[in-house]
Amino acid sequence: MNWQEYIPYARQTVEELARDCETQVFRAKGPGGQGVNTTDSAVRMKHVPTGIVVTSRETRSQYRNRQICLEKIADIIKRRAQPLRKRKETHVPKGARERRLADKRHRSQVKQRRGRVSDEW
Repeated sequence: MNWQEYIPYARQTVEELARDCETQVFRAKGPGGQGVNTTDSAVRMKHVPTGIVVTSRETRSQYRNRQICLEKIADIIKRRAQPLRKRKETHVPKGARERRLADKRHRSQVKQRRGRVSDEW
C-alpha cells in the first residue's frame, strides 16, 4: 500500500479500528509459570483492510492484551501514513573522492598481480 492509502485509517479512533480487526486468543508460551500457561490470555489481531498483524502477551489479562494490540496497530498505521522524507543530496569532498579512487586503484593492482599457481615445482 502507498502511504496515502493509510491516511483514512490513521484518522480513525481505536474503537473504529477494532471493528475492522480479526482477533485470535491463544495460550502464551514462555516464562511466567502458571499464570501464563493456564489461561488463553495472549492476543493476536489482524487489521483486515491493511493486513497488519500484531501480537500481545505482555499481561495476564486478555482484555489488556487486546488494548495493547489495538494501540500497536494504531501506531503502525500512523507511522505508515507519513510521507517518505526526500533524500538530501550530499557533496562528497574532493579529498574523500580521491582517497576512494586511490583505494580502488590499489585494490585493482593487487588483483592484477595475482597469477595462476602452476602445477610444476
